[in-house]
Amino acid sequence: MKQDSDAVNVPACFISNHEGFLGSIKNFIRDFVVTEIDINGQQVNTPAATHAHQTPHCAFQEKTSETSTDWKQHCSFQVIQDPDASADCRVDVTVPSPGSFDLSMILGQSVSEELEQFVVSLRDEKEEDEKPANKELSLGYFADKHQRANVHRAVRHRFPFLMTVTIQPEIRVREDPDYRELSQLVTEEEAEDFFRFIDAKVRDSSYTFQPDDNKEHRTAVHHFLSRRFGKLVETKSFNEQERTAISVRLRERGRPKKRSAEDRKEEEVYTAFTLRKENLETLEAISYMAAALGVLPSDFTYAGIKDKRAITFQSMVVKKVSPQRLKEKTAEFEKRGMRVSQVRSVSEPLRLGRLQGNHFDLVVRHLKPHGAGDTHSAADTHTRLAALVKEAVENVKARGFVNYYGPQRFGSGQSIQSDQVGLALLKEDMVNAVRLFFTPEDGDDPQSQAKRHFLQTDNAKESLALMPLSKARERLMLRALNRYGTGPDGCAQAWLSLPHSMRVFYPHAYCSRVWNEAVAHRLATLGHSARQGDLVWVQTGQNQLEDSGESSNQIHVVTGQEEQEGVYSLGQVLLPMPGNTVKYPENAMGTWYQERLARDGLEDCRFRVSSLKLNLPGCYRPLLAFLHNLSYTLQRAASGEGAGEMTGNSSRKSDGHLNVTAIEGKQDSLTLTLNFDLDTSCYATICLREIMKCDP
Repeated sequence: MKQDSDAVNVPACFISNHEGFLGSIKNFIRDFVVTEIDINGQQVNTPAATHAHQTPHCAFQEKTSETSTDWKQHCSFQVIQDPDASADCRVDVTVPSPGSFDLSMILGQSVSEELEQFVVSLRDEKEEDEKPANKELSLGYFADKHQRANVHRAVRHRFPFLMTVTIQPEIRVREDPDYRELSQLVTEEEAEDFFRFIDAKVRDSSYTFQPDDNKEHRTAVHHFLSRRFGKLVETKSFNEQERTAISVRLRERGRPKKRSAEDRKEEEVYTAFTLRKENLETLEAISYMAAALGVLPSDFTYAGIKDKRAITFQSMVVKKVSPQRLKEKTAEFEKRGMRVSQVRSVSEPLRLGRLQGNHFDLVVRHLKPHGAGDTHSAADTHTRLAALVKEAVENVKARGFVNYYGPQRFGSGQSIQSDQVGLALLKEDMVNAVRLFFTPEDGDDPQSQAKRHFLQTDNAKESLALMPLSKARERLMLRALNRYGTGPDGCAQAWLSLPHSMRVFYPHAYCSRVWNEAVAHRLATLGHSARQGDLVWVQTGQNQLEDSGESSNQIHVVTGQEEQEGVYSLGQVLLPMPGNTVKYPENAMGTWYQERLARDGLEDCRFRVSSLKLNLPGCYRPLLAFLHNLSYTLQRAASGEGAGEMTGNSSRKSDGHLNVTAIEGKQDSLTLTLNFDLDTSCYATICLREIMKCDP
């Protein structure tokens, strides 16, 4: 299934016509090494790497584990990849709120499970209108004040209806009576949001309840808020569009009590470091480090997400942790497959997209020619492979590769891929989108069992009990479905329970699939040169562009005369990602987009799902991407006397030189090592696909 689905989302249309070869990647973790390149062009695992932390505002920013943001700070989509979509490549923009993180990382799995059961029992009592029994649950003993603060914040954010009490060093939780009282006046969702607003205490912030035209009811809400939170907030009713709502804002004197000099100093501490992780997702690594340091995962900032099935190096900054304290935890981190280096104090957090790109060190093993049989000797096969590798790498170095989104963008290997969920959301078919989301895999793992149970029974509560605690996204959805039901409104609430960056990923996946099909059709029908009606980026010196429609005045339509004179090359041609602000090509491709969207029932789509607060302006993406600073080595997989190698290298500044040493002696399989840099929004596996003419 994986091969078929991947083939659908990444068409078999290439820019070069060399033969290619077969091989496999990621046989070992060390075969795929990704190193972030900072804004100064330095690899972050080198002592010379430094970090600036301010970045221009972008409407969208895309992160994939094989990509980063643009070398030139252009804007692109802001999405987060499904954690289960692919172990190889993920995308993201922000660390989710503490509510999106597994509390088992902070409390331990057994205590986290006890807390979940405690919450269920409280809600059961409420549904049955039982009188509160003043139940309490001990979360354990926490000697470190930072860890206690972490527990308090994470529990309160995840469960706003609970109050945490410290009887040093023990932390206990019980239902917050104020929450119970407020939830009888407003919806539970509003009550939770209000308590999060109170806990956050963000300066100059406000919270507005849903419109309420019942004056007596508004008075009751005003009285409750004044009685319980009068020292913190002030309330007022205001009219808007003939509806009346209550707005709450923090009083000037109602901010948190004055902090000590030590507390203020701690809040202003930022420590930068380079993280080396192995076989770990970026957010998983952050959760481990946050638990060990006694801070929240949201206290960590980074420039981009990196692969799980790889060794990766990336910059990070953690707030409220001194360099010395971070260094004290290095031994604990190493037990989890993480190492920190270049630890130093900085003045601010790291911004997403604050990098130039990624450097890749890849190993392709078990090389053989396409259609290879047993008719040639090993020596002949090796000689032929040497020629095939040289031709392929030199071709892609010179001509680039088709800038497809990789299969991991769509959930590589899944029964139902993310773009199908996205199509259902764009059609505002909430129920079908939920059922597609919960389509299980063929296996019998706990997650698939829970999904299967939900589809068979429509029982969200029972499915939630079966769903592993580590599946935060699925659990958020099931919890909302249990509360609001599995009808259209309930399913919409389930999608709203996810952070915006998670929700928007699915429609973006659909648009990415359309873009992949568009570029294949463009190359097949209009050829490999810029044609009249194509879109190009008019500014010079730009390596990459993925911009929102706001900059459409910088997009130029190729004229007939410019086509004849060859003013623009194929490498300058852009294709739009579908959206509500982009300009479409003024040639046959414009018609193709209309027909393609109509085929999926989106001929009148506004690329806006108001009920889910989703808006897709669209963007522009170059047809081609290019390698930089390429070098490669072809050698025998096993060492032995007489083993030979072929090496080549190139850079932006020179054409490089290729040396070939005769491959003689021990007849072992060949291994290709590739080292190169990629601009943002470019996938290393797609580059390999162009080189090898197959899915690696």
